Amino acid sequence: MLATTESLRQLHADHVLTPWSMQKTSNPPMIVGADGVYYEDADGKRFLDLSSGLIAVNLGHGHPKVVKAIQDQAARLCYAPPSFANDLRAELAKELSDIGPWTEGARTFFTTAGGDANEDAVKIARMLTNRFKILAAYRSFHGSAIGASSLTGENRRWAAEPGIAGVVHFVSPYPYRSPFHTDDPREETKRALEHIELVLLHEDPKRVAALILEPVVGSNGVIIYPADYLKGVREICDRHGILLIFDEVMTGFGRVGAAFAAQRFGVEPDLITFAKGVSSAYVPLGGVMVRESLATHFDSNVLWCGHTYAGHPLAMAAGLATVRAYRDERLFERANEIEQWLRGGLAALNRKHPVIGDVRGVGAMFAIELVKNPANKEPLVPWHGAASGVMKDFFADLMRRGVYAFGRFNIVMLAPPLIIEKDDLDRGLDALDGALSGLKNPA
Repeated sequence: MLATTESLRQLHADHVLTPWSMQKTSNPPMIVGADGVYYEDADGKRFLDLSSGLIAVNLGHGHPKVVKAIQDQAARLCYAPPSFANDLRAELAKELSDIGPWTEGARTFFTTAGGDANEDAVKIARMLTNRFKILAAYRSFHGSAIGASSLTGENRRWAAEPGIAGVVHFVSPYPYRSPFHTDDPREETKRALEHIELVLLHEDPKRVAALILEPVVGSNGVIIYPADYLKGVREICDRHGILLIFDEVMTGFGRVGAAFAAQRFGVEPDLITFAKGVSSAYVPLGGVMVRESLATHFDSNVLWCGHTYAGHPLAMAAGLATVRAYRDERLFERANEIEQWLRGGLAALNRKHPVIGDVRGVGAMFAIELVKNPANKEPLVPWHGAASGVMKDFFADLMRRGVYAFGRFNIVMLAPPLIIEKDDLDRGLDALDGALSGLKNPA
């Protein structure tokens, strides 16, 4: 008997634990296909993917060169121990070194996802410095396993506590809701950097191995730091001999209008963690790029990192084909064009809908923040509060209008695939307009 949509839903409910969800109230769409910038469900309905999955499918769905590379590799070699060398792993690592921000080049340790990349980056930093402590921002997400959750600053870390030792959190800038009590971006930067120095004073900078930071805050609101903040963080790290890790799991591979946010903002970290866009999420893949001057440490010292699936041949094939597609189709730069479309379209919606308190973004990575009252900036729903019915209804309305986007609490994230055309984006913004018009403002 052929499976029906309802029977598939029941099968899912009976046997699958859906992430980040209360299972009784979870009702995800039954997706069975995707092409370009569209998903398709089991009933044949198509949804415009306005968030690139989870800000991951930068290349769009079903790119023929990546699909073929995976197929060809599956017929040739599906697995080899990561202690073996592999042709495609060497080629992909060379491509990453070439597109990275360092003139000296880099070496890459491959993982299967961004969370374990961040955990391995911490291990590498501790090995390089013989120091123990790690600084991380409160408004951040670095993964869901115990170690990555400890790095994470927001509420998704709570279930993993007490977590790993040695992680110290600090407050980072948030221009729309300044934690440093200023509307002046320069003053925000100054006070935020002074705050890091104060934290270091109490923690002893000689005990701090690394500071890890998302160069653009990701799922915690797509917050763009004020000018010179990242440069200032770099200078603090240099002054104290602290390694700077950029978590570019979301911002990497063209998302912000350059290969990495490090180039977009002109700040060189010491390590870059990546995932998502490196394979356009076709195959799980992540890694840590270590600038060459640091990577040489492991020529005569053991690298105490390893995973059964590190450098998996299918992932290497997908990653190599994806990175070459970005380069050949000039998609690293295309987000700069999409940025203008998003900035103009979202500004028009901002003027029309008072519920939009703030529009912010860079490249093809934007967010709108919803408020009850734009004058006092009261969030439409509480941050870190219980799951909100009003926002669930909002995202369900978008889906009824044929558009998928995701968000957290009062934030809606808009990050389409880098191949999107303006007509499709305009269609998505029209659906967003309609959903905003139907949004109920809770008392």
